[in-house]
Amino acid sequence: MILGESALNRREVMLATGALLLSSGPVCAADSRTYSWSTVPFGGGGYVDGFLYHQKVPDILYARTDIGGMYRFEFADRSWTPLLDHLGREEADLMGVLSMALDPSNPDKVYAACGLYLADWARKGAILASSDRGRTWRKTELPIRVGGNADGRGTGDRLVVDPKNSDVLWYGSNQDGLWQSKDAAISFAKVAGPGTHLSLVLIDPSSGALYVGVGDAQPGLYFSPDEGATWQRVEATPNQVPQHAAFAADGTLYVTFARADDPSQTINPSFATGGSVWRRDGKSGKWRDVSPVKPEGGARFGFSGVDVAPGGRVAVSTLNRWWPGDDIFVSDDEGQSWVALGERSKHDATPYPWLSNYLRGEDKMGHWISDLKINPFKPDELIYGTGYGLWMSENLTKLGQETVRFAFNVKNLEETATIQMTSPTGGATLLVAMGDVGGAAWDDLTKTPKNGLFLPVNETNWSVDYAGLAPDFVVRTTNGGHFAMLSEEGGASWAAIPTTPYRKPAEGQAWKGPGTAAISAKATSILWVPEREGAYVSFDRGQSWKESVGWPAGREQALVPISDKVVDGVYYVLDRFTGSVLISIDSGATFKPIIRGLPKIESWQSAQLAVVPTRMRDLWVALPEGLFHSRDAESAMASVKGVEAAWCIGFGAPKSQGGYPAVYLWGKVRGREGLWRSDDEGLNWTRINDDAHQFGAFRAIAGDPLEWGTIYVAPHGRGVLVGRPPA
Repeated sequence: MILGESALNRREVMLATGALLLSSGPVCAADSRTYSWSTVPFGGGGYVDGFLYHQKVPDILYARTDIGGMYRFEFADRSWTPLLDHLGREEADLMGVLSMALDPSNPDKVYAACGLYLADWARKGAILASSDRGRTWRKTELPIRVGGNADGRGTGDRLVVDPKNSDVLWYGSNQDGLWQSKDAAISFAKVAGPGTHLSLVLIDPSSGALYVGVGDAQPGLYFSPDEGATWQRVEATPNQVPQHAAFAADGTLYVTFARADDPSQTINPSFATGGSVWRRDGKSGKWRDVSPVKPEGGARFGFSGVDVAPGGRVAVSTLNRWWPGDDIFVSDDEGQSWVALGERSKHDATPYPWLSNYLRGEDKMGHWISDLKINPFKPDELIYGTGYGLWMSENLTKLGQETVRFAFNVKNLEETATIQMTSPTGGATLLVAMGDVGGAAWDDLTKTPKNGLFLPVNETNWSVDYAGLAPDFVVRTTNGGHFAMLSEEGGASWAAIPTTPYRKPAEGQAWKGPGTAAISAKATSILWVPEREGAYVSFDRGQSWKESVGWPAGREQALVPISDKVVDGVYYVLDRFTGSVLISIDSGATFKPIIRGLPKIESWQSAQLAVVPTRMRDLWVALPEGLFHSRDAESAMASVKGVEAAWCIGFGAPKSQGGYPAVYLWGKVRGREGLWRSDDEGLNWTRINDDAHQFGAFRAIAGDPLEWGTIYVAPHGRGVLVGRPPA
């Protein structure tokens, strides 16, 4: 058995192949808007760091992620709708959502502060504005960077709409102070504020007073009674960084705080070693510490999430409490006493087999609980995020009477980061190596895999490859155990490769990962290339290894070996520094250049060498300068006319029996970015996505070798999607 009956049926199908000469004629970039796109279900897998319910209109809930965009919850079927799939390659960094804001006066208006990183090389951020609950967006570019995937991304929210004037928004940036918009986010200007590194912005709905969390050398909560004209520190609160804050209906304010041993470290989701929870009375204005537990006696943790239900119930979460684990505490008496949810709750992971394995059979609240919210219209529903997804309670009001039930409601919210992906010519339908949560082999694209999980799932898998003529054999590299695994059942079961050429760096040495492994067409050899190392070949399935001769110099370049899927013992590699392709015809023992003259590119630029899986030595190279093709891995590679940039390439079943396999491209054709398909060896191209389905940046694409027109894509931070042409 491979994975199931469908996999067995799939293995019996053989692809018919033929040949067409590459034409130098014109490229026709026809546009097709009829592809349908759907999620290949895995189930979460990423850090969900923020939530917003609308406080005046029921059934409006949004979630943000650090790299996978923003989602709206559909209460009717308990699923999530992704809202930022319209972003293209140049805007892919905007998939990192640092903060969200809702207009209290208009339930249709929603805003997002977007950007990934804060370094000088990163794209600058933007504020996105929608007037139709995220169906369409308007973009305002910022002159500063936004750290949606930077340290501190679990705090907030930093973006807020003035409840008394919908045209006014405030934004507290990661490292560039306080900003204001007076025209509903059409423009922003920097204003005088209390600090540079801000963690949250909050407006008192009654008085209009402005609160800001500051993480500078003098951290703390700051207050402005006059719309930012003057500022003063709230001296009654600690010298810690505010993480989240929430007002109760009577004006009472709750604030969570955290601190780090190193003041230069930005807290949340990491680095919290201390913290507290504080309450300001809505009538007297007096502050007091209402922390449910103290980081004392060697304990090291802070606090992060906080919310107040309309009836006054308060919930707060710990942050970085690694022992006995993070928890959520609930109080019904204004913080005088607290009840821990962890020991009184049940988390149902059974719908997601990967999660059951990830949790190792334990029932814990989870880690990186940065944010939580209580549904203002359904007090049974508390939602909170973790480093691997989100949980929603079903009966919170029964706390103390019965076990609080939590469901892993992540339907269509996929934040897994795919590292490598392939659709084999037999065996499993899809093989995917993922960061942090292992990966899987699918034989049914409508279900979360059970038998095909890459166990244990709490590891990063760096590569996955199958033997073209013996697709039951699959090899993958991982950052745990023996660092590589081999399956003889298409991914249904695995055995550790007994020895490894990879050496994990010692403490203090520069990090390098296990790298990439490829397996020959008949599974007679395995070629393993640890990161920034040479290549090593094994002829006995990992019992012993021999270093390859002639492997490219320049260990700092990311070298990815690929195997010919038709001829056993043939491997290829692209040497980006010399612009050449090397080949081995002796199972990886020796390599020699076979194609020269390709554009040379830097190690940080995208480059992909690919072989058509049903044709001998038929090579394509995707480069920033364009797409290149050689039908026999001997003649010089020809530039495919009309393709101005190529970032990812894959192959699938031909349109007609005996025809050339479909070529799928993520690139730019005649000045237009998109996903493209060619059914005539690159002579003509059809765009198969539209402007509403651009998905940011892709880590991998793969055509289905048995179903013409079907393509699998792995956008960064969005899991895996399948696209199909109209019936």
